[in-house]
Amino acid sequence: MIEAIKKEVCELHRELIRWGLVTWTSGNVSARVPGEDLLVIKPSGVSYDELTPDAMVICDLDGRLVEGAHAPSSDTEAHAYVYRHMPHVGGVVHTHSPYATAWAARGEPIPCSLTAMADEFGGDIPIGPFALIGSDAIGRGIVETLTGHPSPAVLMLQHGPFTIGATAKAAVKAAVMCEDVARTMHYARQLGSVDRLPDQAVASLHDRYQNVYGQPQSGQRSTS
Repeated sequence: MIEAIKKEVCELHRELIRWGLVTWTSGNVSARVPGEDLLVIKPSGVSYDELTPDAMVICDLDGRLVEGAHAPSSDTEAHAYVYRHMPHVGGVVHTHSPYATAWAARGEPIPCSLTAMADEFGGDIPIGPFALIGSDAIGRGIVETLTGHPSPAVLMLQHGPFTIGATAKAAVKAAVMCEDVARTMHYARQLGSVDRLPDQAVASLHDRYQNVYGQPQSGQRSTS
């Protein structure tokens, strides 16, 4: 199972490049190992072109290296903190995607003014506190900000976006969507003021997208 997770995490890093969310060696994807107090994450400072499943590293949920030929990402302790304190999270992603990071630099939440934002994030994308890299401080900020919040994304102040998901793939999707709405809202602001969606509409859209949208499971009938 760990070998399959290493392969998936490696492939998901290519999605960060595909969607223009990272530059050089920045950014990382991690996945929880189900049933184990372990995570799989990108090694530190290794080029995306050089990433292979075997290059992925395995750490415990305190961020300590368990297996791998490379040092783990400098964000490993932050990821590990999230997994320790949010047991429903199966994947964590960090990027420096330009538009979302621009909002983080301003310290301004992205207002929920689009139906796509309501669908995916259930409201504004919040700002988390400033924290230095290299400890679990960023992880603490992520957990404090997202606990009880419907958004799977947080903009860490003057740093950049982190996203969470039930799976690593879901966390990558949230990172892609975060950058998409950050860009669109930036463009909209250039045209003038932008109103937030009414809270009732946000709640209705979020519930439908999370519970109805997509293909029904076996034995269920779609309502759209």
